[in-house]
Amino acid sequence: MFSSHAIEHEGRRIGFEEGGQGEALVMTHSFLCSRRMWEAQAVELARDYRVINVDVRGHGESELGGGTFTIDDLAADVLAVLDAVGIERAAWVGLSIGGMLSLRAALRAPEQVAGLVLADSGGDRDPWVKRTRYRLMATGARWLGIGPFLPAVTKLMFGATAILEQPALVDSWTAEFRSVPMATILAGVDTLCRRRSVLHRLGEVSAPALVLVGAEDLAQPPERSRMLADALPNAVLEVIPAAGHLSAVEQPLAVTEAIRRFLASLGEG
Repeated sequence: MFSSHAIEHEGRRIGFEEGGQGEALVMTHSFLCSRRMWEAQAVELARDYRVINVDVRGHGESELGGGTFTIDDLAADVLAVLDAVGIERAAWVGLSIGGMLSLRAALRAPEQVAGLVLADSGGDRDPWVKRTRYRLMATGARWLGIGPFLPAVTKLMFGATAILEQPALVDSWTAEFRSVPMATILAGVDTLCRRRSVLHRLGEVSAPALVLVGAEDLAQPPERSRMLADALPNAVLEVIPAAGHLSAVEQPLAVTEAIRRFLASLGEG
């Protein structure tokens, strides 16, 4: 059903897969993951939509390239993919950093954003204590490798329910975290820690939005999602029970149905 493709953008390869027909839907994943994170949702939604599932710069089949980058740069990568496949307007579905880049796309190119699904994400900046912790972990990983920090990373990425009840799922994704290149880890942490809040600009976003968050998310807690939903003019908030930061893989059916309901409401509008 899905076919893999890639484009060259600003000297780096950006990989993505495409499947289905209908109104366009572009999906972007969390830091330390790949487009596989959306696998369950992409397969189901491609029954009714044209799904473009993108590997964020430095992850999966997308190259990091040299130098530092911003979340705006990641949004530009995805816009370049849509341009390459001839899509002028799409609904954007992003989790964590994927949601952050989707917000910036809505500010940068509102005519190309039909709607937003912002999962386990935020529009503000992380508190300085959290930024300091992330930078210390990245520095330690530079010298010791990511292995010693994986238990802490796992607790940030998965909710307590998944850790207790879905150990095979958690182990599978922990192995993927371990496989992420160190250059991507260091650049990604730097990008996330340097990002600026866009909460003060979200009144400019006219696209309807669904803000999703796992009830057990520690990386982007539910109160951050409530703040995001309140800042958007046309947003609804939905909390996913028994899910942490990677709600899409922990509770795939609940997340898929929430997205499907939202997309149907866009069609009705």
